[in-house]
Amino acid sequence: MKKKIRARLLRKRDSIPPQLKVQKEAAIEKRLFALEEFRQAKRLLAYVSFRSEVDTTRFLQDVINSGKKLVLPVVDSRHKALRLYEIKETSELEYGYMGILEPGVREDREVALSDIDLVIIPGAGFDLKGNRLGYGGGYYDKLLSGIENTGIRDQGLGISKEKLTPNPQPPTPFLVALAFEEQIIEEIPSEPHDIKMDMIITDTRLIRCAKN
Repeated sequence: MKKKIRARLLRKRDSIPPQLKVQKEAAIEKRLFALEEFRQAKRLLAYVSFRSEVDTTRFLQDVINSGKKLVLPVVDSRHKALRLYEIKETSELEYGYMGILEPGVREDREVALSDIDLVIIPGAGFDLKGNRLGYGGGYYDKLLSGIENTGIRDQGLGISKEKLTPNPQPPTPFLVALAFEEQIIEEIPSEPHDIKMDMIITDTRLIRCAKN
């Protein structure tokens, strides 16, 4: 079922006319930069857009110029995992896995997910509860599965309940998906262990996800 839904949503995304896609991306970017959680984030993890994903290349340097620390993923295909590295300039990016632009691998710039304040995530589709349909590789699922072990989520606010637990855990990142309205459907098949998005930003609205 997931394969059929993924294929249908990707066809819809691919069919958005180029000029309209640029307009939609500008609206998404505007909403992202106005978001309070984004404004407060000091270190964020984003992605470098590929194929018909919401284009991030237009604003990644703006994130750096705003004084935030920008972290981007590198695909470790051997272990089917994402490794995270901070960059200082977008000019550092080089072509990597499947022709996707990635940071250079530098040990002194590797970052743990627990040190991220906000994560900007791509996907094939989403629903209003924050369920995400990826591309089938499981890379983000594996990355985000660590969230349960790095802190206690507080109603999607990306903070830990330090006063309510005897052993405070580090805050967990606020999860933001970028998507075109065409990618939002009524229900994405999910499992109880799946990590849900806190917010989805589309070209027409901000969706604070109802996770229950």
